[in-house]
Amino acid sequence: MKRLTLLRHAKSDWDDPVARDFDRPLNRRGEKAALLVGQFAKSRKMQFDRLVASPAVRVTQTLDTFLSGYGEPLEPHWDRRIYLASAATLFDVIRDLPDTAQSVLMAGHNPGLEELILELVPDDGASPLREDVEVKFPTASLAAMDLTIDHWAQAKKDVGTLVSFTRPRDIDPALGPGSR
Repeated sequence: MKRLTLLRHAKSDWDDPVARDFDRPLNRRGEKAALLVGQFAKSRKMQFDRLVASPAVRVTQTLDTFLSGYGEPLEPHWDRRIYLASAATLFDVIRDLPDTAQSVLMAGHNPGLEELILELVPDDGASPLREDVEVKFPTASLAAMDLTIDHWAQAKKDVGTLVSFTRPRDIDPALGPGSR
């Protein structure tokens, strides 16, 4: 059994006049959400023995703030394939993970992360959390899945169980839709 936890980057600042999407930073709301989600992960005693992430600025800033709230250091392994990746590409990243890692945190972008969850967790009506993800996987959301595999290379469709799905608004309603 392996555990894969996905963290979508926090809300970015569309008003910042950056030349490239890759360089877009977080906004204040995003910083607050990332900190709260990190604190939430700590309070739930979530453990990670590997962190793999997109090197985009909004992801690196999300992780800096998340890890500040989490309170434990975790050295990121940057993988450019995660930047705006499809679920198929994210499967490749997962299959390349070392088997020494039992619990991996992957930080990246939508729509790929949402699509990955919907691919890993069967659409059999047994998971209300999956149905919530199907509606939307918002910024700074955290989803943990148990995968019935012994080796990351075995990752494929329908091998996951979604054990938790937390949106920033679940922690602080002021971070819900329409808030600034």
